[in-house]
Amino acid sequence: MGQRQFFGTDGIRGKVGESAINPEFVTKLGWAAGKVLAGQGTNKVLIGKDTRISGYMLESALEAGLSAAGINIGLLGPMPTPAIAYLTKTFRSEAGIVISASHNPYYDNGIKFFSANGFKLDDSIELAIEEQMQQPMTCVASDKLGKAIRVNDAAGRYIEFCKGTFPTELSLKGLKIVVDCAHGATYHIAPNVLSELGADVIEIGTEPNGTNINHKVGATSMKAIVDEVKKSKADLGLALDGDGDRIMMVDHLGNVIDGDQIIYIIARDALRAGRLSGGVVGTLMSNLGLEVALSVLGVPFARSNVGDRYVMELLHEKGWHIGGENSGHVLNLATSSTGDGIIAGLQVLTAMLRSQMTLNELSKGFEKYPQVLQNVRFEKTDIDPITHKDVLAAVKEAEVGLGKNGRVLLRKSGTEPLIRVMVESNDDNLSTQWASHISEVVQRVAG
Repeated sequence: MGQRQFFGTDGIRGKVGESAINPEFVTKLGWAAGKVLAGQGTNKVLIGKDTRISGYMLESALEAGLSAAGINIGLLGPMPTPAIAYLTKTFRSEAGIVISASHNPYYDNGIKFFSANGFKLDDSIELAIEEQMQQPMTCVASDKLGKAIRVNDAAGRYIEFCKGTFPTELSLKGLKIVVDCAHGATYHIAPNVLSELGADVIEIGTEPNGTNINHKVGATSMKAIVDEVKKSKADLGLALDGDGDRIMMVDHLGNVIDGDQIIYIIARDALRAGRLSGGVVGTLMSNLGLEVALSVLGVPFARSNVGDRYVMELLHEKGWHIGGENSGHVLNLATSSTGDGIIAGLQVLTAMLRSQMTLNELSKGFEKYPQVLQNVRFEKTDIDPITHKDVLAAVKEAEVGLGKNGRVLLRKSGTEPLIRVMVESNDDNLSTQWASHISEVVQRVAG
């Protein structure tokens, strides 16, 4: 397989007006995608976006390119990423296109594709689109141009889908829930789902203006929702990110419940209900406490590389359903083809109601191990510090010292010349000592 030039692990992303996120490039991208997808079936593609101001510009550019390739377009407007995956499948479209930079600031944006079955595009199709982009752009005959329509009932369809994943015999009546939509794509979805299921809903982060997405709200900035849960004496809070595929939660005491804890709660509830298929997939960064807590339940656990794409690959490989990341990407392939913050939240609420326990009580089943993270800058480019014999020896020494109650992880940063040294154990002081020891060796080798 050839080398991809534009597509990363999660589509194409960058600063608006620079690199690939500009009208000229995105028009050509729409055209290239249209040429690759044309004639595969319905000849229709859906486009959805989050609430960034640049979404208008990029939506128009994609629309022009797709139309020039003869593809019909359904415009969904602001919609969560998982909603676009779901609607692509239900409308029998060739593909769904998401215009979003997820949890990034408003001045970034990105474009990612879903296939007809609601999963991320195969690498081979992304590569074919990149190859098509090397060709000069053409235009089909006027009578073959694609038409664009606005899909007016997209939000209503997705709200009903979300509600359909919640057991009909249960109700959220009597629960006061704070929901933080990060001024993003779930602002007109999540509050309606929860209130229609009976909850008393307090909304924050539901007033997007094009530039306030993820700003001091949402799953990547938890202070606002923690403060609101405490102030309003709510039973719990749900914080989503800008495109709705991540969730973090807050219990009634104001404690943050992260992705690892959410995965544990969902997996344990599925196990108790006899619906757990196989085991659970986490990543290299998943807390060791999650692995230990699942092993107590007799649930297998496997780690993938960091990134929900890799979690998904390992779930498919093993035939399992539940997995995710501590950052709040939670996958349950029994209900949705991609990470879905709203649906993951509903699954935690289901577990609360079935067990008649508070979120605080549910999260107690799993004790987080303290993680110590140290960054070491390296200037030498001719060596790989991670594979150096002195560093490997230091890591081995730490692993022996920690025994079964700890682990060590060294990773290169994807964006800076840094080695990230992570040590995790049930003894904070021990973790710090070993992290410092390994960091000193890395510094000596890489300085």
